[in-house]
Amino acid sequence: MSGANTGSGSREGSLEAPTRHPIDWQNPEFYDEAKLFTELERVFDICHGCRRCFSLCNSFPTLFDAVDAAPSGEVDTMPKPVYWEVVDHCYLCDMCYMTKCPYVPPHPWNLDFPHLMLRAKAVEFAKNGAPLRNKVLSNTDLVGRLAGIPVVAEVVNAVNHSSLGRKVLAKVLGVHEQAPVPNYYSDTFRKQEARRPKPVLTAVPAAGTTGKVALFATCYCNRNEPDINTDLVQVFEHNGIPLTLAPQEKCCGMPKLELGDIKSVEALMQVNIPQLAALVDQGYDLVAPVPSCVLMFKQELPLLFPNDPQVAKVKAAMFDPFEYLMLRHKAGLLQTDFKQELGKVSYHVPCHLRVQNIGLKTRDVLKLVPNTTLEVIERCSGHNGTYAVKQEFHDISMKIGKPVFAKVDAGKADYHSSDCPMAGHQIENGLKAPKPSTHPMTLLRTAYGL
Repeated sequence: MSGANTGSGSREGSLEAPTRHPIDWQNPEFYDEAKLFTELERVFDICHGCRRCFSLCNSFPTLFDAVDAAPSGEVDTMPKPVYWEVVDHCYLCDMCYMTKCPYVPPHPWNLDFPHLMLRAKAVEFAKNGAPLRNKVLSNTDLVGRLAGIPVVAEVVNAVNHSSLGRKVLAKVLGVHEQAPVPNYYSDTFRKQEARRPKPVLTAVPAAGTTGKVALFATCYCNRNEPDINTDLVQVFEHNGIPLTLAPQEKCCGMPKLELGDIKSVEALMQVNIPQLAALVDQGYDLVAPVPSCVLMFKQELPLLFPNDPQVAKVKAAMFDPFEYLMLRHKAGLLQTDFKQELGKVSYHVPCHLRVQNIGLKTRDVLKLVPNTTLEVIERCSGHNGTYAVKQEFHDISMKIGKPVFAKVDAGKADYHSSDCPMAGHQIENGLKAPKPSTHPMTLLRTAYGL
């Protein structure tokens, strides 16, 4: 036993900020299964001695229950198949690393649980590939393109919202019948934006921003909820911020990363990064409406490709939309001509926004609206990419999100909202009193009366 529960040398007693090491995925040793299991055993032993993360995802209860049931009560006699169960329950939310673990670098134990789980997923993918269901669910560009064909989109949406269609979806793709699934739109945001007359605006640089923005629309907010992007455009242009789109865009790569398919992440990066870097060279800042996509460009791609100057350039220019608006506000450039109060808002902070370490910028902006109060909920909704839609994980995801659902139910707010639209729908799905989620950007546009 490591005696990890002593907390000796933890970052709690250190003034040094936690650091993230690059992911050494191009090193052949990264895929050495024996070396992987040696590191898994080392880390699991530390986690077993600490157990601070018991209330996070299901990886930790799975690990701790298996250790407790092992003949020796220690990791060394824990059945090896359980190692893979622990890996499968990790959806790379990063909350253990960012909020709980006292042994992250620069601690000498050098513990990075999420990226060790990513390594294990990559080893499994390299060795055995992935089931068809996982390949389909993670291929958001292809699914969105096919499901978004005119007429086909209407059929897909009708099937997805019928009891018979959900039974077929469960049988064919292992998608839980009660899990929320998105609509698909043939008239995508990018098509709408191509038709829209653009106002002539002059960029005003201030507070570390250039004052003009290129929007990474994201596959989800392009094809599934285009109104979120439309709301963002209206809000930014109301604040005098010129906005454009990249000429070409692919999925950010987060769904493939969660699968351990790093080569596909690289292929997507090779399309997106040159497009975005060229826009940065033209003086544009970058924003994306989904926190996971922002995190991909801010953290995961820079750690996967630490020596790529274009990746670093995009990282430096990427902002969460409300982070950007708050910077403009600090420079005195944010319009506060609000026409409508919002009342009480139950505001859920998604995990992939929390780990960006930018503070609660969405809350700060919405608080500027007169007669508006926010109840902030900083806990996982349980959605986590494709985890919540899978048959084998959906019930667990609902259990993880139960404290969030209870707070929203108890809050009886005028609105409930999450920066992650998928988390918002997960919360809808768990409420006793059904109430649709309203995206924060939609709330801000409503407050402006646009």
